[in-house]
Amino acid sequence: MAVTTGRGVSQPQERRRAPMARPAFGLRAALAGHFRILRRDRFAVAGAVILLAFVLVGTFAPQLAPSDPWTIHYRADGSPARLDPPSREHPFGTTNVGRDILSQTIYGTRTALFVGFTAAILVTFIGTNIALWSGYLKGRIDDVFMRLADVAFSIPFEPFAIVLAAFLSPDIWNIILAMALLMWRTPARTIRAQVLSISERPAILAARVAGAGHLRIVYRHIMPHILPLCLFYVATEVGLAIIMEASVSFLGFGDPTLMSWGQILNVAFNTGSLNRAWWWATPPGVAITLVVLSVFFISRAYEEVVNPRLRRV
Repeated sequence: MAVTTGRGVSQPQERRRAPMARPAFGLRAALAGHFRILRRDRFAVAGAVILLAFVLVGTFAPQLAPSDPWTIHYRADGSPARLDPPSREHPFGTTNVGRDILSQTIYGTRTALFVGFTAAILVTFIGTNIALWSGYLKGRIDDVFMRLADVAFSIPFEPFAIVLAAFLSPDIWNIILAMALLMWRTPARTIRAQVLSISERPAILAARVAGAGHLRIVYRHIMPHILPLCLFYVATEVGLAIIMEASVSFLGFGDPTLMSWGQILNVAFNTGSLNRAWWWATPPGVAITLVVLSVFFISRAYEEVVNPRLRRV
């Protein structure tokens, strides 16, 4: 469309267009979305508070613990404070050799959270990448990965971790390695099903026609759609990893140089003190329950990501 100026010269009319608003996408938008999911569930908020409290306890364990967890305490008469019940000096009581259970529980928080988060991130990372490439490339690669997942499903974790510790050493990293070698199977199967659906969408097909490489399509166009599901599995695997580490340590195949909740229960059981010293097994047992329960509450808020029918209007 043209307009005539005062000099009679016809010039095209300039149309000012308002700048298009860019879609809110990125790390900040993703985090904001996850915070909204958590705020909508009171149990998830309670779980986040409990988990944050344990993270703070584990981070500042040297400052919060009354003493070193390996220190042997003595009574006023000079005898070891063996199996002393909870008191002002030892709020959680003492072990059969006079070690403070409160200090052991606090230091065990650091070990449990380290194993939980490290194993969960590693397991989810492996499972997500296998699911991405398996669901995107399909064909023989998909068949190979899914057969490996079937093999992983057929191997029980505890015997596998025990055999691995026997061949290598009872080290905390070997427990994490055992989890990484087996536990990727569940997130890989679930995320792969979503990738199979996303890879057939018109936007992905258009990216292929435009000449985008496989890496760009997988990690730029498909990965953002499955990120909430990946975070759901991170939250789920944290509690599972803590339970597995405690069970392996309880069986006596944990790291003997680190204080953990499973190690505390193992010593209490082997010394036959579970019946006559209830205060010995109660703190680590309650701690395991609270942490796993908090992680469950957080993952419960992400169920609507896995099952869209649960989404609230």
